[in-house]
Amino acid sequence: MRRVQIFSGSSHPLLTGAICERLGTQPAKCDLRKFSNGETSVSINTSIRDQDVFIVQSGSKKINDSIIELLIMISACKGGSARSITAVLPYFPYSRQSKKKSHRGAITARMLANLLTVAGITHVITVDLHAPPIQGFFGKPVDNLHAEPLIARWIRNHVSDWKEAVVVSKNPGGSKRVTSLADALKLNFGIITTDRRRSPQMNGSTTLGASGLFGNNIDGSNDAEPDAISLTEQSEDIRSFSRSSPRLWTQTHGASHPPPQLHRHLNGHPGASPLANSTRVDSESPPASRTRLHRSLTLPTRSSPDLEDSADEYTDERAREVITGRLIQGHIVDDDAPSPIFSTMSGSIATLPGDQIGPPQLDERDPMTSSFMSGISRVSSFPADHALGGTFDAAQSDEDEEELKNPDFEHTITLVGNVNEKTVFIIDDMIDGSGSWVAAAETVVKRGGAKKVYCIATHALFGGDSLEDLEACQCIDYIVVANTFPIDPERIKAAKKLIVLDLSGLLAEAIRRTHYGESISQLYQHYQD
Repeated sequence: MRRVQIFSGSSHPLLTGAICERLGTQPAKCDLRKFSNGETSVSINTSIRDQDVFIVQSGSKKINDSIIELLIMISACKGGSARSITAVLPYFPYSRQSKKKSHRGAITARMLANLLTVAGITHVITVDLHAPPIQGFFGKPVDNLHAEPLIARWIRNHVSDWKEAVVVSKNPGGSKRVTSLADALKLNFGIITTDRRRSPQMNGSTTLGASGLFGNNIDGSNDAEPDAISLTEQSEDIRSFSRSSPRLWTQTHGASHPPPQLHRHLNGHPGASPLANSTRVDSESPPASRTRLHRSLTLPTRSSPDLEDSADEYTDERAREVITGRLIQGHIVDDDAPSPIFSTMSGSIATLPGDQIGPPQLDERDPMTSSFMSGISRVSSFPADHALGGTFDAAQSDEDEEELKNPDFEHTITLVGNVNEKTVFIIDDMIDGSGSWVAAAETVVKRGGAKKVYCIATHALFGGDSLEDLEACQCIDYIVVANTFPIDPERIKAAKKLIVLDLSGLLAEAIRRTHYGESISQLYQHYQD
């Protein structure tokens, strides 16, 4: 291409070389040096007057040095009278800091956008921003390319049974990304959530609606009326009949008398949560309030044929696709495994003072109760760091990798979706720590019964020993990433499960279309091979 200069920063020269090779050119000449005190020096050794300049600089292990180097290169090209300066950032630095997570926090991604604008950029090309709203931080055009078409094509060409696979998000914050790939491949999808546990020393007032929703006082007393009865032989008949045949109950007692909801004491403990005690897997939804029951109520006998027929036809199939597991030190354990000393049980187990905490109570709760109650407890149990907005799960996926491995805490992980005897694609935008990936893989294999697991991400940051931890996990079969972030060649050779996809073709085509003023909308489309 004429009147185009492509410069390479020091972060990812291999990717820049591959881009230039596809465009039939060579990287433009420049000197990148450092003084003895660590200062960066840039010298442009070719004419760039009235030319389109593209500077390829991704993230690296020395991310701050890469940013300063990029800013100096932009300023040097601006001083050299370049017609346009486009920053090609395959991985956008500080993309995980796109919002304030505390009252005295900084929106670092916006600050970096301001620095790039002041330095002199006219255009930005990046891939799979961690937070797409970052595009609004710039006053210049931003093209956020997607690796999804490349990943989908690789799946169709290299996974034999991909048509029967399931796409899974390891946290609710990535559900939009997962559903997009699932729609492109016409596959089912699932979601994994990890409950942030609370300390047993916390009182009931910290959980939203613990006293108001279920009619219990904060001190643990019950506001139920004196004429409400406990679990007897008659109430057992009522509960069995009303749950197994809600339609028959309506025909017998009329629509104005809904079936009563009785609350039995779990393991004989009177302080247990009513919702956890009364809701079963075959119920449609958890009860919203208590209903008084009078002894004068008349019921059909258990031997009624209509009751048996109705019980056979009333089942909730959706509840079978909700699976829960226990996480201790970042790994799935058996339900009867001992809990840590400071186990912080979920609000679905211990929402009220005096509730029993431990494996027996955990075994009794059903998946639908856990899913419903965990959403209630998370509303008011947010720590102060997340009080300014955003989703708790997105923050957890970025910052709580070490908490999963803390031996003093226990987590509950929930899988929504059927993965039994299926291939599973666990999708996220980046792999930094290994904790959440290993936990998700063990959940779908040990709890869900998946037969093969692919961990797929765009940006392979591989912080610490995360790559080695993923390699050591027996539940993970393949690790598929793109080459937006530089990976040590020695680590690539040692990793037997690692597969690196080349994005140089996508970036090269984006550069070519930008130079000639062509539309890039086709780069977002999926094509069948």
